[in-house]
Amino acid sequence: MSKLAQDAAAFKSVLQRQDYTSWHSQPPPIEKASDEIAPSGSKKKRPKSNIVYSQPADTGTGTNVNTQLVYAVNHLKSTHNPIRLQDLAILTSTPLDTDHVLLEKFKTHDRVVWDPKTDLYSYKHEFNFRNKAALLTEIQRQTRRGGGIPVRALKESWKEAPAAIEELEAEGEVLVTRTTKDGQLKMVFWNEVKPTEESGGMLVEQEFLDLWHELKVPNDVDLLKQLSSEGLQATTAAAGPAPKGPSTKKKGKKGTATRTRQVRITNTHLKGDIDLSKDYVPIKP
Repeated sequence: MSKLAQDAAAFKSVLQRQDYTSWHSQPPPIEKASDEIAPSGSKKKRPKSNIVYSQPADTGTGTNVNTQLVYAVNHLKSTHNPIRLQDLAILTSTPLDTDHVLLEKFKTHDRVVWDPKTDLYSYKHEFNFRNKAALLTEIQRQTRRGGGIPVRALKESWKEAPAAIEELEAEGEVLVTRTTKDGQLKMVFWNEVKPTEESGGMLVEQEFLDLWHELKVPNDVDLLKQLSSEGLQATTAAAGPAPKGPSTKKKGKKGTATRTRQVRITNTHLKGDIDLSKDYVPIKP
């Protein structure tokens, strides 16, 4: 056998021993079509879509100058540090650095502060503080004016404000109101009466608190019975409105009630000289 015939036989034997299962050239098994024809009488289910057609799609900052101004101011509000105009334009995708009309409206906005020395822009919050001591001073100032401060407004000025308020509440410096649903901070007031024996602001003992909450207010019927048994009488507000007496208005057409018409007296300058109640009789010559 020649050399060429031996090489051909060796190549054929190698091909017979080769495993083709891992080759990518081998066609994959035929899968069943996912969209099969539904049987007669049944409707084909539509694929679920997460698109909410009732809500407009977010198209970005748009092309209107006022819309772009709102986007830029809102982003500046969320940034607690001063920022360059170019960076703000890139982050908000607005032409702040190229549109002169938009830039002029942005600079003249009542909540935008521009520092000409550093050429940086910042948002003018309602309150200006960055630590717990300054926060307490602001709460004291607002409470002396006769009201508290919403915690949301304080958080916009300083994001660490809620944690600082909770610390001040634990120290007895402030009084806090919370939401009924989840107990979130709602309003904060300055606590003028400190929890010390000298100022008289100590907390009530738990025993008296339990006794107070155990008291039950009777309903209206039992309350009236208990008052009558003690020889007392309920006030008008507690007893309810007094019953109205029977109406004596006559039935008939509307507007038929008699009205007393006021008589106007004229010729008062003749009073005393001529008797106006008698007919005039000319005087004979």
